[in-house]
Amino acid sequence: MLSRKLPWSIACLFALLLASPSSAVAAPVLVLGEDGEVRTTRDVPSPIGDFPVPGARSAHSDGAAGPVRARIAQAGRRRGPTVSGELRRMLRRGQIDTVRHGELRAVYDDARSTARRLRGRRGLELRGLLAILDGIASRRQLTPSRLTPLWLTLERNVRWWRTGPLPSSGQRVQFEGSQLLWQYVPGQGLHVHPLANFGRLNGFWLGGRRYREAMAQMLDELLPLRVERAGGVAWEYYFHFGPSVAPWVSGMAQGTALQALTRASQRLARSVEVAPVVQAGLAVFEAPPPAGVRVRSGRGAHYLLYSGDPGLRVLNGFVQSLAGLQTVAEMTADPRAQTLYETGRAALAREIAASDTGAWSLYSLGRVSQESSLHYHRLLTEFLANLCKRTGDGLYCETEARFAAYVSQPPALAVLTRRVRAGATGSLRFRLSKRSLVGLRIEHRGRVLLSRSLGSLPYGRRAAPRRPPRRRRGAYTVTLTATDLAGNGNAVAAPVEILPARPTRRGDKRTRSR
Repeated sequence: MLSRKLPWSIACLFALLLASPSSAVAAPVLVLGEDGEVRTTRDVPSPIGDFPVPGARSAHSDGAAGPVRARIAQAGRRRGPTVSGELRRMLRRGQIDTVRHGELRAVYDDARSTARRLRGRRGLELRGLLAILDGIASRRQLTPSRLTPLWLTLERNVRWWRTGPLPSSGQRVQFEGSQLLWQYVPGQGLHVHPLANFGRLNGFWLGGRRYREAMAQMLDELLPLRVERAGGVAWEYYFHFGPSVAPWVSGMAQGTALQALTRASQRLARSVEVAPVVQAGLAVFEAPPPAGVRVRSGRGAHYLLYSGDPGLRVLNGFVQSLAGLQTVAEMTADPRAQTLYETGRAALAREIAASDTGAWSLYSLGRVSQESSLHYHRLLTEFLANLCKRTGDGLYCETEARFAAYVSQPPALAVLTRRVRAGATGSLRFRLSKRSLVGLRIEHRGRVLLSRSLGSLPYGRRAAPRRPPRRRRGAYTVTLTATDLAGNGNAVAAPVEILPARPTRRGDKRTRSR
C-alpha cells in the first residue's frame, strides 16, 4: 500500500497498458470451472503489468490478520446507514423493484452466512469484502448504479472462497464462461481490475479477427459495470489502496477504458451504442478529486493515477491516460476528448522537465518524489515511443530518445569530501547520478582499511558516516563503485587527506559528557 513514504519497489502503482504488441505479456490465470475444478491457462497476450497489491508482503503470514481483523471490527462498529437499510431506501424510492430487492438481499444474506461459516483465510477474505461493502453503505455511497458491480463481486467471492483454491497475492482468476479478470487483494477478496480488463480488451483488438467473438463478449460484460460518477460514468475500484478508499477511480484505467471501448466498438460496428458511453466517461477527466482525477498543473491539468491521492503525480500513469484520450480524439474526432488531451499535454511538458534527472526518470512528483524502477522507466519509455509514433510530437520523441539512452549509460560518481579531521565524527560526501548499488573502499599506503557496501542509494548528494582514526593522518584513497538498475557499472577513486586531530582542551570531555 502507499504510505507516507513509498517503498523503493513502488513499481507502484498500477497495471500498465501499452498499445504496442512488442510489450505483450501472457499472464497465468486460474479458471474456476462450473464443475468446481480449477485449471491454469495463459491469458490472451496483451501489454499489461501489475500494480502492487495492498498487503501483498504479509498475505501468507499471521501478521496480515491483525490489520484486516481491525478493519472488519471497525466496520462492524460503524454507525450510519447499513446495506439492508440502503436497499430498503432504494425500494421505497422506486429505484429498484420488489423482485430486484429480494434478489439483492438473498445474495447479501448468503454472503454474510457463508462468511460466518468459513474458517481461516477463506472467512477472513469474505469478511474483509463485506466490511468494504458495509463501509460504502455507511458513507451513503451505495447508489443504484453500483449495485451491479458490487453484487457481482459478492457472488464471485462467495463462490471462490467456498470451492476455489487459496490464491497467491495478486493472482488473477477467471470463472468459466466469463471473459472478466479478477485479482486477489489480500484481506479484501477478489476484485475486478478495470485496467487489467480493459487492457485485455485492447489485447483482443490487437490480436485481430480471431478474437472478435471474445472481444464482443467482453464488451458485453464490461459495459454493465460502469457507474454514475462525476456527472458521467466510470469503472471503479472497490478495494482500499493506500489513501484511496473504495470506491475510487484511476485516470490511467479510465483513459485505457475509453481507448479500448472506442477501438472495440468500431471494429464490432457498435459505435452507435458505445460512443455515448465513451463521451460520458470523459467527465472523470473534467472533475476534481475525489469524484474525478483532474488537478491543475501549470497551464494545464494532470490526470491522477489515484483519485484518492491528489498529492501524488505518477508520470507513467499520466502518459497512458493521455494516450487513451488521444486515441478517442483521433478515432472519433470528438472535440471534448481533443481538448482534454491538449490540456493534459500542456501539463505533461512541464512534468517531464521536472521528472528528468539527466540520468534517469522520476516515477512520481508531488507528495513523494523518487526515481523509477527499471521496469517503470522502460515502460514509460515505451509509452512515450508509442505516442511519438502516433503523433510525431517532439515532446514525446525527444524525451523517449533521452530516456532510452539512460538505460545504457553508467552511473556518474564524484567524491566531494577531500579533507577530514582525524578523530572527528563526520561523513564522506559524494554525488551519484542515478539509483545504484554503491560500494566504498578506503586504502592507505596500499592497505585496504575498509571495504563495504552502502546499499542501494538514490540519485543526488549522499553521505557515508565515517570517523577517521586519530593517529593515522595523511593521504588516503577513497574508491566508490556503483552499479545501476540496468547493470551498468562505474568506479571513481579520489584522494582524501586526513588532517591532524584538534588538540583537546581542558573541560571538553567533561562538557561533552554533560
